[in-house]
Amino acid sequence: MPQSSNRIPCLNEDDVARAELPLEQAYTLPADAYTSDEIYRQEVEQIFRRSWLPVARTDQLPEPGCYLTMELFGQPIMVVHGSDGEFRVMPNVCLHRASPILEGSGKRHLFTCPYHAWSYDTQGQLMAAPLMEEATGFSEKDCRLTQIRSEIWEGFIFANFDPDAEPLAPQIEGFTQYFEKFKLADLVVVDTLEYDSRWNWKVLVENFMEAYHHIAVHSETFEPVYHARDSRIPDNTGPWSILHMPSVAEAPDSGLPAVDGLEDWQARDLFANAVFPFFLLGIQGNGGAWYQLLPGGPDRLLLKIHVLVPRSTTALEGFDEMARELSEAIAYIHQEDIGVNDKVWAGLNAPLTEQGRLSPFEKSIWQMNQWWLQQMSAKP
Repeated sequence: MPQSSNRIPCLNEDDVARAELPLEQAYTLPADAYTSDEIYRQEVEQIFRRSWLPVARTDQLPEPGCYLTMELFGQPIMVVHGSDGEFRVMPNVCLHRASPILEGSGKRHLFTCPYHAWSYDTQGQLMAAPLMEEATGFSEKDCRLTQIRSEIWEGFIFANFDPDAEPLAPQIEGFTQYFEKFKLADLVVVDTLEYDSRWNWKVLVENFMEAYHHIAVHSETFEPVYHARDSRIPDNTGPWSILHMPSVAEAPDSGLPAVDGLEDWQARDLFANAVFPFFLLGIQGNGGAWYQLLPGGPDRLLLKIHVLVPRSTTALEGFDEMARELSEAIAYIHQEDIGVNDKVWAGLNAPLTEQGRLSPFEKSIWQMNQWWLQQMSAKP
C-alpha cells in the first residue's frame, strides 16, 4: 500500500491510503476533502495558484482592445487583447489605491481607473496619472501592471500565478495529439450558460468525468446512445484524462456538420475531457462545450458553460436556430446533473458518510485523485 503523507490537513492517513490504491481496489476521497474549509485553503495555495487555469478563448477577444474580467481566488484579473496583437492576463487592480480598473467586458484602448483616473494602455503600461507632478521620484513610465504568466493552447488562454511553473503544452502533449484532427483552435463560443452552484468544485468535475451515471441520471438522454458499459478511459501521461463514450447509433441530426477529416468514430462518438484541476471540455465531431469553473469556496462555484462550434458552421443558413437547439440540449443535460450533484453534496455533508469504492468505469476520477493527492502532499 502506498505510504501517504500527513501534510494534508483534516484527512486521515488511512483514508488517503485507500484513495491511493490501484483502481481495482481504490476508494473515493474522504468527505472532508470536499467539505473542509482548511482543505480548500490548501487547494488554493497548493493547486489553483500553481496550475494552468483557462480564463478565455481568443475568439472571445476578437480585436485589439477587447477585454474581459473575472476574479480568481480573491484576485481580480483582466484578460486583454493588446494593441500589439498579444493576449495578456494582468491584475485588474490599480497601482495607486488598489481599486479595480475594469468591470465586465468590452473594448477600449485606454483603461482608466474610476477612482482617480489613472490610465493604462492595453499592455498594462501606466499612461496618465493626474496631479502627480509634485510626487518626488514618481514616473509614469516606471509603472506597469504585473504580467501574469499566460499560454495559448488550441485557442484557449490559460493563466498561471506561478512564474516558475512548467509550460502547459509539453505536459498535455498526449492529450493534444488525441484530438489533433478535431481542429480545436477553430472553435468559437456561440453561447454561454451560467449557473451559481452550491457544491464543491470536485463534485462537478467528477460527475463530468464518468459515464457510469448514464444508467440512472441520463437513462433517457445519453444512455440510449452512449452506453455506460462501453465507455473507456485511456492511460494518461500527464495531468489530464479522457473519457471516450462510443456511440451505438447515429446521433440525431442537429444540422451541424462534423469537422472535415475526422474518422467515422471521431465524428460520431462523445468525449468528456479534463486537464487538471478543472479545465473541462466536452467534444463531439461537430463542436463541444467548455465548462469553465470559478470556485468561490469549498461549497460554491460559478459555472459558465460555453457552447462551441467550428467557425465555418456559423455561416450556415439557419445557424441561429441550430445554435439555440444545441444550447437547449446542453442545458437539459446539465439540469439532470444538477439534481444528482445536489444529492451528492448533501450526502458528503452528512456526519456518517464514509468513503465509497470506485467502479472500474470511474478511472478518470481515480486519475484525478492521484494527481490531487500528489499536489496536496507536495512541499509548499
